[in-house]
Amino acid sequence: MNKKPNKKDEADRTVRNIKRATRRKFNAEEKIRIVLAGLRGEDSIAELCRQEGIHQNLYYRWSRDFLEAGKKRLSGDTQREASTSEVKGLRRENTDLKEALAEEMLEKRLLKKSVIADGEDDI
Repeated sequence: MNKKPNKKDEADRTVRNIKRATRRKFNAEEKIRIVLAGLRGEDSIAELCRQEGIHQNLYYRWSRDFLEAGKKRLSGDTQREASTSEVKGLRRENTDLKEALAEEMLEKRLLKKSVIADGEDDI
């Protein structure tokens, strides 16, 4: 049942890995631009996909996701996501609060030790 990998299998695996590594990744702005171009209807979807170098199924998936997200947003189903600067600010605040808490816990521990040490001297 276990068959040894032959040279063709290894070559196919190498080609798949190269394709995976060199696959073009589209950011959100590019996806939106492509979907809006398709919705405008100036060119056919097939022509648009050829120009952009994507498969039609990918275009239709992006289009469906785009329209669903818009529908959810308009109906109020989703909350607005935080911007990068908001996230950075919240992370900074979180770090500051953790440091303040650590200082308070350390101070409390030191006070407890000093109270215990003072109590032992009286005995």
